[in-house]
Amino acid sequence: MSDEQVQQYFQAIQQQIATLQQKQMLIPLQEIMIALDELQLIYDEMQTSLEAAEVVEEELFRQNQRINARYYYYYDLFYSSPIAYIVTNASGVILEANQAIAQMLNVPQRYLIGKPFAVFVAESDRLIFYNKLNRLAQNSKVQHWQINLCPRQKEPFDAQLHISATCNISGCVEALQIGVYNMNLYQHNQFAPKLNSQEIFTADVKPLSQLPHLDGLQVLVVDDETDARDFITAVLESHGIRVTAVASTAAALEALETCHPDVLLSDICMPDGDGYSLIRKVRELEAIQGWHIPAVAFTAYLTEDREKALSAGFEAHLHKLAQPTELIAMVTQLTQQNHNAY
Repeated sequence: MSDEQVQQYFQAIQQQIATLQQKQMLIPLQEIMIALDELQLIYDEMQTSLEAAEVVEEELFRQNQRINARYYYYYDLFYSSPIAYIVTNASGVILEANQAIAQMLNVPQRYLIGKPFAVFVAESDRLIFYNKLNRLAQNSKVQHWQINLCPRQKEPFDAQLHISATCNISGCVEALQIGVYNMNLYQHNQFAPKLNSQEIFTADVKPLSQLPHLDGLQVLVVDDETDARDFITAVLESHGIRVTAVASTAAALEALETCHPDVLLSDICMPDGDGYSLIRKVRELEAIQGWHIPAVAFTAYLTEDREKALSAGFEAHLHKLAQPTELIAMVTQLTQQNHNAY
């Protein structure tokens, strides 16, 4: 029924009541007129609410169109990304996979959906993989795992997994977003990140076994990720370097009160004070103490601004995907430069 028809009904009823009033039926008719007026008021309010609802519905429709457009944009971005990428549930079962990971594992893209990612993990690493999965709920930060993957009908390769967990309100992991990097490509310098434009060390990088032991050197490592600290510590200590490893800017400044390291190696992105704030405080402390600590910005992000790191006070910038040989060579070069300067 249209609004015009409803108004016609109201008018017809009012005319009939007016006719009855002329016939001396005043008392009940007055009550009917009051009820009719209230009904008219209720109807008007309903019309107003309906008009407001139509406005809201139109806005929701436009928002839904925008959301759909963004969804398809990111959907295409995900599937066409050159970075191998999967989404799994908390148990590691693949929910989504892009073309790059299908090519990396040498299987059809559709085959990956519903398969445990662990089937592509080397058998020797599967127990470690599942143990790490079980501990993800205790750590909401992006994690970097080193693991061996076995593609179909191809040689196994060393991989680095960049893993971010999505948790529900209770803190339980619901999904994992995993970027997969073939470290063999970096080892052969096909995609290896460059050092800073000042070319911090000029000699060719030697095999790790040919690098000298650096007994007596001390390095302060600052990284909020336990795996990263453990890996860097193992590399440095294997060459006789004494390592103090801490998880925050505050802990690093506290360590500097009792030690004077030969090199500072700091992550850039940390939740409780980033590497930029740390290097500023270190340089302020140096002005008071009268000594200098060569510092390396160590980052997991390929897009990290190298020039920004150097301008902030770091002498060098190194990606976490760099080879251990590069790390040792950089520490050696920085130490030599610092000793020559003093």
